[in-house]
Amino acid sequence: MEILQSFYKDIISILPVSLVVIMSILVIVAARYFINRQFAHKPGRPFRRQVITLVLSFVALLLIILAMPIGDNTRGQLLGLIGILLSAAIALSSTTFVGNAFAGMMLRAVRSFRSGDFIRVGDFFGRVSERGLFHIEIQTEDRDLITMPNLFLVTNPVKVTLSSGTIVSTEVSLSYDISRIEIEKLLLDAAKNAELEEPFVHIVNLNDFSVTYRIAGLLKEVKQLISIRSRLREMVLDSLHVGGIEIVSPTFMNTRALSERKIFIPDKIAASGEVESDREKAVPENIVFDKAEQAESLERMKHRIETLGKEIESIKERQKQADEETIRDELKLHKEWLERRREKLAEIIKKKENEEEKE
Repeated sequence: MEILQSFYKDIISILPVSLVVIMSILVIVAARYFINRQFAHKPGRPFRRQVITLVLSFVALLLIILAMPIGDNTRGQLLGLIGILLSAAIALSSTTFVGNAFAGMMLRAVRSFRSGDFIRVGDFFGRVSERGLFHIEIQTEDRDLITMPNLFLVTNPVKVTLSSGTIVSTEVSLSYDISRIEIEKLLLDAAKNAELEEPFVHIVNLNDFSVTYRIAGLLKEVKQLISIRSRLREMVLDSLHVGGIEIVSPTFMNTRALSERKIFIPDKIAASGEVESDREKAVPENIVFDKAEQAESLERMKHRIETLGKEIESIKERQKQADEETIRDELKLHKEWLERRREKLAEIIKKKENEEEKE
């Protein structure tokens, strides 16, 4: 009988803690489920889920300590210990994962870039393919993935290529005995053939034996940045060769016995005088930045869903204010069409996110 009473007392003593643990787990699971449902159509769902889970876990830890069958003195010591650890973590946040979490929140608040944007941080360049609470993932020109802690981005300058357009340029050094006006004309033609807008030429440097020219232009379709850079160099080569200008160093020396009239331009271009400007080429960006492209596509769809939601709310207000029955019916049909479109986009987003989680 005494054993049963002792067992009963033990059960009663740990019952509050058990209930708190069970309730905490249920609340965290429910919160994650709610976030997945409520923010399924909005960007930044993993970020919200990570932050809320972290906060709820900390609150659950405090509640468990308060519910533990221990003395007030011991409980106070445990709470004091947690306070000291938390203070130490914040104090050392510049070199710990807590610092990355704070940096992630800062990057979200600043909103200097988003998924799919080209960024350069230090020696790293690529398109943003994933953003998390502790890290940023970019996809490089070699299709590789680089994961960088958020703290690294906060403590280093981040160069973001604007989605509205960027300047693409290249440099070439030519001899002093070639007319600057002729060179500028050929370089401008090269930029136009590379499909750059508003091209311009700068003289970058007057070297001892050559002049360094910089040809640049505006590229509005930044997704083709890698291809257009190469395309511009190709067009510079072809344009100068067609114009009869040799791209060789002033100190160029060749020991072969050649005719004095020999010029160093590819025979095909020198003979035809034409540039293959309209040839079709594969676009490497479609392969190189596939994950970043998918991330940007998802973010665009989520943004579109938000826009559709605002349009639906606007139509509801107009329905209330409409006097004629025909106008209300038209608004109702339009609202139903928008709702179907929003649901379809939500299904596509959910399917793609499930595929990403499986991968």
